[in-house]
Amino acid sequence: MRTVLADARRGHPGLYGLTIAMAALALGTAVLAVFDQRELLGAQLWFKPLKFSISIALYGAALAWMLSRLPQRGMWRAGWIITAGAVLEMVIIVGQAARGVRSHFNDDSVFDAALYSIMGATITVVWLATVAIALRFLRERSADRVTASAVRLGLLVGLAGMAIGFLISANGGHAVGVPDGGPGLFLVGWSTTGGDLRIGHFVGMHALQLLPLVAAGLAALGHDRLDEASGLRIVRIAAAGYAGLVVLVTWQAMRGQPLLAPDAVTLAALGALLLGTGVALAGALRRSPVPTTA
Repeated sequence: MRTVLADARRGHPGLYGLTIAMAALALGTAVLAVFDQRELLGAQLWFKPLKFSISIALYGAALAWMLSRLPQRGMWRAGWIITAGAVLEMVIIVGQAARGVRSHFNDDSVFDAALYSIMGATITVVWLATVAIALRFLRERSADRVTASAVRLGLLVGLAGMAIGFLISANGGHAVGVPDGGPGLFLVGWSTTGGDLRIGHFVGMHALQLLPLVAAGLAALGHDRLDEASGLRIVRIAAAGYAGLVVLVTWQAMRGQPLLAPDAVTLAALGALLLGTGVALAGALRRSPVPTTA
């Protein structure tokens, strides 16, 4: 962990600082959630800033670590754009929470509508800056092909997850089939009575962390147990399976289905996804050369 943090700090001080600041903000909003019991649209007022601060902390840490793999401060400007955009986004979210009003989809006043428009423009710029980083990694050569593949695929799946935010905006809210703000799961708030597009958004975004972690786990096994070609196959299969999960939970939400109340069609699709991924992983492991002893 210490090595990862050191790499992140070297990769981009702005994103590293963003990670530290968001971790501190998460702690602060968690304390506020304990002492300030106000609710907004049926949810604890400070849970939203808490969730966003945790998510941005993970996002900033992953990107900073990724940028440490580029030579000569690669994509330095894009990193600063993302840092500034994330800070502006959180200032608005925390400020609106402090006022006891919504930050998203709020047109109750000219001021609130202007803030929401700024948030929409800001997150679009952040997404485009992340696209630029992904494009750089797609053409970057690396001696560690397994980790490089995990980074590229993590960025691509993560961008797809982030793009679900645009679908939420086009939908006029995150809920499908029910109004926003109804009964939801603890902390995350995902609807328990209808579809919720935030699930695919959340799952997709965190491919940025999970796929590189898969590569790190494979590296820990050592080349004597798993060769590079097998490692590449496993990372690609994991990425395909994870992308399939993002599509599945988004499709489920768009059909107005709560996450924990899937119908037979959703369960069948999940079973097919798990079976296909499992069979592919078993095949990749079977093709890996078995080490021999002298």
